Amino acid sequence: MMKKLLFIFLILFAFACKTENDFTPREINWDRDICALCLMGLAEQEYSVQSINQWGKVIWFDDLGCYVNYVNSEDWKRFVGDGQSQTWIGNCETGEWIDIEKAYYRFGDKTPMGYGYGALSKPNDSTFDYTTAAQRIKDGKSLRDDFMKMHKMGKAHKDTKPDKQNNE
Repeated sequence: MMKKLLFIFLILFAFACKTENDFTPREINWDRDICALCLMGLAEQEYSVQSINQWGKVIWFDDLGCYVNYVNSEDWKRFVGDGQSQTWIGNCETGEWIDIEKAYYRFGDKTPMGYGYGALSKPNDSTFDYTTAAQRIKDGKSLRDDFMKMHKMGKAHKDTKPDKQNNE
């Protein structure tokens, strides 16, 4: 009888301790949150990405391109583990969080790390789905090269318009 009571107590305790995962978007702590890939401080919620793992830990990215380049790393595999994760991206027009895989991406924005993809809630005739945008970034179809050239020459990113030739 005592063993049955102990067993029932342990089962009830296990269910009571189980907490539901909270995958809702978090607020950016502008003084502390940095990009997991490039280690730059987050600059604009409109282009930031956040991933939340099964344990509620959050990692941040300051540009879609940083996220796309990070997800194939061993660090990403350790972060996600065997469980579920949720990734959000800022709407480039409103800053509201959008599920990264449900967003639509336009090309040509001046983003914090120069990849050039801004997320939108609704598609238009010139947007890409997540899979296409991510593949384009992997294929080098971004504004990153122009962005890096401008910074190497000491030009301010926001004061110049990148040349999009050969990147579309």
